[in-house]
Amino acid sequence: MLAKPYRNGLNKMALKRRFFGSTAILGMLAVPGFASAAQPEPWQMNFQEAATPLMEQIVRFHDVYLLPTIIIISLFVLALLAIVVVKFNEKSNPNPSRTTHNTTIEVLWTVIPVAILVVIAVPSFKLLYKSDVIPKVDMTIKATGHQWYWNYEYVDHGKFSFDAYMIADEDLKEGQPRLLETDNRVVIPSNTIVRVQVTAADVLHAWTIPAFGRKIDAVPGRLNEIWIGPVKNEGVYYGQCSELCGVNHGFMPITVEVVSKDKFNAWVEKARKEFAADEPSMARQFAKNETR
Repeated sequence: MLAKPYRNGLNKMALKRRFFGSTAILGMLAVPGFASAAQPEPWQMNFQEAATPLMEQIVRFHDVYLLPTIIIISLFVLALLAIVVVKFNEKSNPNPSRTTHNTTIEVLWTVIPVAILVVIAVPSFKLLYKSDVIPKVDMTIKATGHQWYWNYEYVDHGKFSFDAYMIADEDLKEGQPRLLETDNRVVIPSNTIVRVQVTAADVLHAWTIPAFGRKIDAVPGRLNEIWIGPVKNEGVYYGQCSELCGVNHGFMPITVEVVSKDKFNAWVEKARKEFAADEPSMARQFAKNETR
């Protein structure tokens, strides 16, 4: 069933609510059934905890290669600025040099940045290649972005589909994070490689799960695809549309629940009956009525 506020017109309600507020993150960890594996936290500066091998490599690339390189370059530039301020101010250097060219310096400031970029590029290209080339997958899910909700189709499990709307504040249960929880979750089994085919029905959207290290644009008329997994830790992972797609862009979250394979098979049997493919979803019908 859809969240009631969406059937009553979430668009008007959501715009009146504040974007900032307290979240029930600690409570989420204490309530059975709402254990979050990865989600944004207040004042968070670092990445979310990596849930896939690919995201672990992305974090390692950032921590081992990029961050130290950035720090060293920043300190070097800061030192140069300090030297210029102290040594070459008008009082310390009343008669400045008229030199306009220095071959050694010009070679160095060309060769060193190129070498730094090469050092960064090699592991970066490896990650990009691994991210782009889809390995042998165990299952496929199709995600379609709409203004403003996601539709998911399980093409390998009877082709049933369902819509996922954000749960409004007043309908949130204890432990559910605001702006992140949906009425229907994407459910995938643990230790499984999943292909996600992504498209859009109206405007540009983007399907993003930070803990998986995955982000891809949903483009009308185009079918993009990515792969996720294997996710070892069971739990709930959150993301949001990351492409500005309209007034309710901030209200179309992505919720993925990772369960054991036995629980996934049981969920599939239940979902086949609940989300019959030949019956138009209430969400789609509501969306059509709203646009008339």
